[in-house]
Amino acid sequence: MNNAHDIIVRPVLTEKSYSGIENKIYTFVVAKKANKTQIKTAIEKIYEGHGVKVESVNTVNVRGKIKRMGKTSGRTPSYKKAVITLTPDSKTITEFDSLN
Repeated sequence: MNNAHDIIVRPVLTEKSYSGIENKIYTFVVAKKANKTQIKTAIEKIYEGHGVKVESVNTVNVRGKIKRMGKTSGRTPSYKKAVITLTPDSKTITEFDSLN
């Protein structure tokens, strides 16, 4: 995983993630095999022109939900989620400023 955009898949846009934006806490779906240091460097590389500094990264593996279609059942895809906390002197991520 050399490219930062291969590690950071997309942001998570839910009510719970919106409440963390004002405290400089952002949530992203990341690649399953990415570790915390790779996620930290990817966020800082993607937003390096914005003055973003990552303080901590917390990750969680989210299992897919069971869905039924008649008598057959399947599972939605599993994914890895990362909660990024920025340092107090860091600038905010400008793409999220209109959401809080």
